[in-house]
Amino acid sequence: MKLLKLTLIFLVAGGAFLNAQNADRKFVSIQQKNTIIELKTNDGFYQIKPYSTKIVETSFIPNGEVYNSNSHAVVLKPENVAFKVTENENSIQLKTSGISIEIIKNPFQILYFYKLKSFISERKGYVKSAEFETLDFNLTTDEILFGGGARALGMNRRGNRLQLYNRAHYGYETRSELMNFTMPLVYSSNLYAIHFDNAPIGYLDLDSKKDNSLQYETISGRKTYQVVAGDSWKDLINQYTSLTGKQPMIPRWALGNFSSRFGYHSQQETINTIDKFLEEEIPVDAIILDLYWFGKELKGTMGNLEFLKDSFPDPKKMIADLTKKGVKTILITEPFVLTTSGKWDEAVEKDILGKTKDGKPYAYDFYFGNTGIIDIFKPEGKAWFWDVYNKFADYGVAGWWGDLGEPEVHPSDLQHATSSADEVHNIYGHNWAKLIFEGYEKEFPDQRPFILMRAGYSGSQHYGMIPWSGDVSRSWGGLQSQPEIALQMGMQGMAFMHSDLGGFAGANLDDELYTRWLQYGVFQPIYRPHAQEDVPSEPIFREPKTKALAKKSIELRYSLLPYNYTLVFDNNQKGTPLMRPLFFEDSNASSFTNDKTYLWGDSFLVSPVVKQGISEQEVYFPSKSNWFNFYTDEKVAGGQTKTVSLKEESIPVYVRGGAFIPRIQSIQNTGLYSLKAFDLHFYFDEGVKESEGHLYNDDGETPNAFEKGNYEILSFESEFKNNRLHIEIEQNLGENLEFSPKEIKLIVHNISSKPKKVKGHYFEWNKENKTMTVLISLKNSDTKNLKIKF
Repeated sequence: MKLLKLTLIFLVAGGAFLNAQNADRKFVSIQQKNTIIELKTNDGFYQIKPYSTKIVETSFIPNGEVYNSNSHAVVLKPENVAFKVTENENSIQLKTSGISIEIIKNPFQILYFYKLKSFISERKGYVKSAEFETLDFNLTTDEILFGGGARALGMNRRGNRLQLYNRAHYGYETRSELMNFTMPLVYSSNLYAIHFDNAPIGYLDLDSKKDNSLQYETISGRKTYQVVAGDSWKDLINQYTSLTGKQPMIPRWALGNFSSRFGYHSQQETINTIDKFLEEEIPVDAIILDLYWFGKELKGTMGNLEFLKDSFPDPKKMIADLTKKGVKTILITEPFVLTTSGKWDEAVEKDILGKTKDGKPYAYDFYFGNTGIIDIFKPEGKAWFWDVYNKFADYGVAGWWGDLGEPEVHPSDLQHATSSADEVHNIYGHNWAKLIFEGYEKEFPDQRPFILMRAGYSGSQHYGMIPWSGDVSRSWGGLQSQPEIALQMGMQGMAFMHSDLGGFAGANLDDELYTRWLQYGVFQPIYRPHAQEDVPSEPIFREPKTKALAKKSIELRYSLLPYNYTLVFDNNQKGTPLMRPLFFEDSNASSFTNDKTYLWGDSFLVSPVVKQGISEQEVYFPSKSNWFNFYTDEKVAGGQTKTVSLKEESIPVYVRGGAFIPRIQSIQNTGLYSLKAFDLHFYFDEGVKESEGHLYNDDGETPNAFEKGNYEILSFESEFKNNRLHIEIEQNLGENLEFSPKEIKLIVHNISSKPKKVKGHYFEWNKENKTMTVLISLKNSDTKNLKIKF
């Protein structure tokens, strides 16, 4: 039977709210059941459920259908928030202290408000035709729209009709309308979000018809959406990630440098590569084995999922040897079992594959061979797949690369245990990550999983997924699209979206491109050069100058580990992206479309070099702060666009006035990480009267270390008044962590004249660099106060 197509349409808000009504819908009655409102109409009923004062879920259930409560994305339990209901002759108000709803009885309409300001409304609401089921809403004429998953379209995605069907786009550059990771989620510049809580494939039309409409179309499923409001961008994203789940803390080693290519063919090649990193003293924390770990050939072996003994004669010893060198081993897996693989007969016998409509294993052709797909929606398929991870985790494998999880080829008539391929296609990668994450929770409760995947769904961050941006072209065009993709996905909960540094697709040996991409990588979530074999992705195999520049970038990445790990913690607690668009900071109109300069945490302003052979580029400096050149300390006033000169060894990076930046000396791997001695850089700006920062630390590997009390947080505060600078360092220990002494070298920047006195401390002032250095010993958990008199 042909599945109906569902369309959720959002049309013009504000003054047009009352100009478009559904005359066919008739209000019948309203009933409040605890915190849930049931609104009966002549053609069905609405169920309206508040999760909090900032999140409300609305479902429409047509006559003859039963409410489906199964969400693949939502993990939040509703708070005990009840609407205050008032009713008059032609309207009903459902009020909270945040989101409120007005229901017009005749002609029928639903309108949403946040703190008395309207932000969206239904127009015709639910409408059914021969082809579609439709929910029809309003938008304002001027709002900018973000979301829809990973795309390369420009920051403002309004005007595009976006297919919701996870699909790889090999070799994309500056534009990609459809990629590996789509989401039925829209953010508005008016500070609200709408999440369409429905898994099957479809479309998200962001006003492509230029009639101020936003349409969600799907082949089947729930007619459920959540509206989310916030008081700021950080607050709005915190609300959405509360709804769909926070990202667990990733292991600290995942912030280090990866050795990765397509791929390493043998145990000896793997060991030799890492030994070369150690010989060159280039930091490295992990090596990724692509599909040659289970087969000699590119095609015909997928699904073997056993180490090929000819090439990897002693994998346990290899993994152990790498571990001794401070390097983790990561294996690739795919959800496909080829008919030519060693596991095909077992997969058929154990009945773990997707089926034809006749109930037989569905075999079909794709690039790597004739294949079946593991049915992870079937308990037996899920258990069979987990046994693979369980086995090799016992070998010492520290992380997993789940590739082709769109799934790359997924015939529409293939049947899974729960439904057809098209109904679960977009949640396959999501449930695959969930399978691994929940397996680790049960079998390896003391280990944080590393789950690298390129396809998922709303809320995949809750299961620890670390997404990458697919098979990007190894070109300048490929690099140019990467900041946009990462910024957009960070807003949508996937804060660890990153790219194959250097680019993947194509045999383009361009040293300048490679250098600039790796420099950008310092200030993106995961540092993982990767490429096809034609061009080396590892810096150790590049010519001397390029290798030296790459080493400098990698060492800078490692020196920023204390700052970066704190960003991971902030994301875990509040959902705050590591990479942040400028409009988080500055409401200037151009900030909403600027994807070439961004914030790395609160303190860094980063402007990657994404064009070949240029000697200067424009950088916008957000207002409300002054900014200091990270490399020279030159001060730049905020609120201006400035042309800056470019240098070969770095990209433009600036630090906010008043910021605290903790750093360490570069180390060979994160196993050597320690805060027994570290540098604390403070960027003094006399215009900043007060500022604060913090540094989070735990063992880097225990799941939920913060919740278990195994953590420490150092809080930093500055106050400047009466020509005196007061800096305070306060330590907060979790209840299960013992105090450890620390030696802090405080480096205060932008000190143009020698201070008269630093009470109780010896200090050094560098006239040329305009810095002051003070050594601070933390020998107990008492608060340290530093008073500097100018």
